[in-house]
Amino acid sequence: MKNYQRIILRVLFTVVIGALAVSMVTPFLWMISASMKLPLDVMKLPIEWIPKYFYPDNYKKVWNVGGLAARDYHFGLAYWNSIKIAAINLTGSVLTSTLAGYAFAKIKFRGRNILFLIYLATMMIPSQVTLIPKFVMFNKMGLTGTHLTLILPGLITITGTFLMRQYFMQIPDELRESARVDGAHEFLIWLKIMVPIAKPNMASLAMVVFLWNWNSYLEPLVFLSDWRLYTIPIALTNFIEESVTEYNLVMAAAASALVPAFLVFLLGQKFLVKGLVAGAVKG
Repeated sequence: MKNYQRIILRVLFTVVIGALAVSMVTPFLWMISASMKLPLDVMKLPIEWIPKYFYPDNYKKVWNVGGLAARDYHFGLAYWNSIKIAAINLTGSVLTSTLAGYAFAKIKFRGRNILFLIYLATMMIPSQVTLIPKFVMFNKMGLTGTHLTLILPGLITITGTFLMRQYFMQIPDELRESARVDGAHEFLIWLKIMVPIAKPNMASLAMVVFLWNWNSYLEPLVFLSDWRLYTIPIALTNFIEESVTEYNLVMAAAASALVPAFLVFLLGQKFLVKGLVAGAVKG
């Protein structure tokens, strides 16, 4: 009787998980389908998941390939802006997180634990609360309306420092001591020993940081006013506001915006799981 109960529970569990998976994938499939239709066919019921025809000109219009010429629709420029900001913040945050994480984990200095606790305490402050102070500071520095307002705060991430510290704490101190015996200084130990060991965790952090910056909406909305500086989320919002009735174009724009994030997640998902699990083992 117990075997039957286990089988029934497994079947029910599988059905529930399958239903949740389908519910999550369905909007994505509808978006792809709608992006290939004419405006009148998007809202047809029942839904034609596989159109009888495909209309790829929607993507040409979104990317201004012989189509719309309005400045707010310049997705190519928005893509470049988003990629530039995400790449710079990815490089900077991974570097600073690795350095700070190593220092907090392996270098003993006075007040290290207290400083780290204060550093972690800032995670409790909602990012929305700091928008006004950051705006005032950037305005006085003459940086308002530039990409530096998004790049400078993104070069340091508290979450990344925490994850890297937790990872470095698992590495035996004997490796560091043996390198010191051979005459290596602290920076060389970090560069030649710690960084190669921490590459999986660094890769997972890089993926998370890229997705954070690629999907960031509130900060670009507050700090950027020139359409030439817009990132993908802002450009997509403006496009939707101007084309609320042409859902096929809206879906084509949304599908285009998902491509880099999807590729990054696909390539880095194994590092994400490995890095997060490794960073949470030891406190």
